[in-house]
Parts: sequence; C-alpha cells; structure tokens
Amino acid sequence: MGVYHERDMKKPSGGKRRYNYKVKRKALFGRYFVPTILAGEGEKEVRKKIRVRGGGFKLRLKRVIFANVVDKKTGKAFKAKILEIVETPANREYKRRNIITKGTIIKTEKGDAVVVSRPGQDGVINAVLIS
Repeated sequence: MGVYHERDMKKPSGGKRRYNYKVKRKALFGRYFVPTILAGEGEKEVRKKIRVRGGGFKLRLKRVIFANVVDKKTGKAFKAKILEIVETPANREYKRRNIITKGTIIKTEKGDAVVVSRPGQDGVINAVLIS
C-alpha cells in the first residue's frame, strides 16, 4: 500500500475548507520510510531491492556495518567500520535509535565523518571525514 504525497487537502487562507478537486493518481503515491539501522554484534548488512515507477530499482539499506569514507585532504577513499552515531540533525530521536540518514555524523575507525548519501534510496553509505 502506498502513501499519498499530494497536497490537495491543504487548508486555504482564511480558515475556510474547500472541496477535494483532484482524484488520487498512482503517480502521486510514495512509500513508507525504511530506517537504516546500525547493525549490532553478529548481525549482517541487509539490503532490499524494490521496483519503482518506470521499471527502475532502488536498494533500501536496512542494516549497516561499513561506510565508504573519503578523506578530502589526501583524496583517498576507503571502507571503514561504523562504531557509533554521534549526531543526527534530521531528528534527535534517530541517534537514540541508531538510525542513519543523510547528514548524520558517524564515528568510524578513521575518525568522525558526515554521511553524504541517502542510504534508504542508494543502498550504500558514503561519508566524508570531518576530523
């Protein structure tokens, strides 16, 4: 079941309500949020492949252990284990629940890094070192 994302039920200014003038279209539906959670001890990385409108595919990253980290000073990229989540600007509750989104600051083996990819859409975590 999809989630309707159109804003046709928005309240107009002045407080009066309008009748629904649109019909829900399949193109206006989305999907529920799938949180990317830091995997615990003994767990494996989990990805889910879903078909999207137009016939393409997206990879949903459900559980994660590693991130692709880039050091801007040297220009080198490497794979590093994620140790913990430092801060999540999207929602402070996400830090408590170990949910990773774009903009999350994570602690890796090489130092703190900020996530620049969208793990729920891309199926991978790319990050840039900040320390």
